[in-house]
Amino acid sequence: MIAKTYHIKSKEIARRWYLVDAKDKVLGRLASRVATILMGKNKSNYSPHLDVGDSVAVFNCEKIVLTGKKAKQKVYRRHSGYPGGFKEVSFEKMIKENPAFVIRHAVSGMLPDNRLKPKRLKRLKIFVGDNNPFIEKVRSLNK
Repeated sequence: MIAKTYHIKSKEIARRWYLVDAKDKVLGRLASRVATILMGKNKSNYSPHLDVGDSVAVFNCEKIVLTGKKAKQKVYRRHSGYPGGFKEVSFEKMIKENPAFVIRHAVSGMLPDNRLKPKRLKRLKIFVGDNNPFIEKVRSLNK
């Protein structure tokens, strides 16, 4: 008898919420773990062509840390495409102004660049602080 490989169907995908506290966590390690959950690689029924991942809510994003001298040296760069449109923002300034961007940017860089990436990033919710009604709702759903 030949064993058959089972592929999950889109109707059979069951999603759940993961709550992640980013307080005193290293940015890269947290981002890789979140990307794994968003892709669904932590599940036994992982399928690369389907979006079988779960949803993730990250809170206390302003308390994320970097190792070594990266907190002073890390720079986020972008270019508008126009002459003189090059912008640089340091990590220290970005974590004060828009701490959610720091985590979203790191997770986005760890997801594969394919048609599933925008759908996976939509399931990532990032919050400043830990007092949020959405987080309390997710906590009650998971119980």
